[in-house]
Amino acid sequence: MAQIVGERVKIGDAIVDYEDKVFEDIQAEPGEQAWIMMHTVPFEGSVGLVNMLTATRIRRKGFDTHLVLYGPGSLMAAATRGYPRVGDEAFPGEQQYNKQLRTFMDEGGHVYACRFSAAALYGMREIDMMEGVRPINPLDVLDAVLTARRAGALLMQTWTV
Repeated sequence: MAQIVGERVKIGDAIVDYEDKVFEDIQAEPGEQAWIMMHTVPFEGSVGLVNMLTATRIRRKGFDTHLVLYGPGSLMAAATRGYPRVGDEAFPGEQQYNKQLRTFMDEGGHVYACRFSAAALYGMREIDMMEGVRPINPLDVLDAVLTARRAGALLMQTWTV
């Protein structure tokens, strides 16, 4: 039988060096923008939530931050989520997308959701989107990328299927 080396960890112990930061903590210059394009399925992996947390962090660094939800990503903006009633959490974390989007928007972030994917693919109406989310034409998805390019903005694009 193998011998266990070391002591058992307990709640509150640090198991890695959390103080060692390698890169400069960069803050936005006045007028800088960031655009995050998300095409991902809610609850099918961590990328959607991680991107929302990243968008919030970028916003807190002072960037004028825009989050564009398209394809299955438009479902992240659903205001109708919950069970047995809207807003109820049937399992821990069920409302995580709504809560994070609300935090992001409350802190000045802009959220857009594609009308085509919402309606044609998922039967979600514009009125079913969270308050503060701006529905966009599917042709706006490319133009959002071009707007970011023209502005010299930080641009992050993620896809999952």
